[in-house]
Amino acid sequence: MAPSNGTDPGPSHGDVTGRVLVVDDDPTVSEVVAGYLERAGYTVERAADGPAALDAAARHRPDLVVLDLMLPGMDGLEVCRRLRARADGRPSVPVVMLTARGDEDDRILGLEVGADDYVTKPFSPRELVLRVRSVLRRASSAAPVGEPRLMAAGLSVDPAARRATRDGAELPLTLREFDLLAYFLRHPGQVCDRERLMREVWGWDFGDLSTVTVHVRRLRSKIEKDPADPQLIRTVWGAGYRFEAGPYASDRPTAGAGTRAEDGRA
Repeated sequence: MAPSNGTDPGPSHGDVTGRVLVVDDDPTVSEVVAGYLERAGYTVERAADGPAALDAAARHRPDLVVLDLMLPGMDGLEVCRRLRARADGRPSVPVVMLTARGDEDDRILGLEVGADDYVTKPFSPRELVLRVRSVLRRASSAAPVGEPRLMAAGLSVDPAARRATRDGAELPLTLREFDLLAYFLRHPGQVCDRERLMREVWGWDFGDLSTVTVHVRRLRSKIEKDPADPQLIRTVWGAGYRFEAGPYASDRPTAGAGTRAEDGRA
C-alpha cells in the first residue's frame, strides 16, 4: 500500500457518512484503511476473512463494504456474491473491491459479481477514501425534485425510491446498474460513449473504461430478453451505446443483418 500524498480527506460540510465494513486479512492494511475512514467521519467495523465479514454484515447491515479480493478460504468474489444474495429485495450494499495491480481479469470478475468500484494495490488510502465517499454520495443522492417515473419498453424506474422493474417484476440492480439504467432511460435514442457514461454516471473524469463495459453487460443480462442479441441497449461500433425506447425485440420485426453488424457485442 502506497503512502498517501497530501492531507487526509477529512469530513467536510455536506459529506455523506455511514458505517463501512473493511474486509482484509492483512492487519496492517486493515488498520490503516480503517484509520483513514474513521478520520473522514465514517464508523468502521473490520473483518479478517469471508465468514467473519458475512456475520458482521448480517448483524449490522453496513452502508458500504471495502472488500479485499484475496482472502483466505472464501475469496472476495464469493463474499460479494453472498452479500448480493442477501439483499432480499432491498438495495444492494455498495462494494469497493481491493485488487492486485495488473490482475485485470480479477478486476473484471469483481465487477461482474457486482462490485461498484475497485482500487488496485498498492493504493493511496486517501484515494480509497475518496472512492468510498463518491460511491456513498451516489447511493444517497436524492432524485431531482418532481422527477417522474421513467418508463420504456416494459421497464419502469422510480428514481426517488431507487426501484426498477421489468414487466412488473423487481430488478435486482446494483447501485451503478440502477444509475446506468436510469441514465439510459433519460437519454433514449442518444449515442453515449463510455467516457460520457463514466463522467455522468460514475462522476469520474478519468478511470478504467472497462468498468463501463462490464456494467453494460451486467445490465443487459437483467433487462434484455436475449442478452446475446441485445435490442434495448445497442452497441454503436466506434461510438458507444444507444438505448432503444421502443418495444422488446420479440414485439417488432427482426433486425436485419445490417443492424446486427452495427450493434455487435460490448
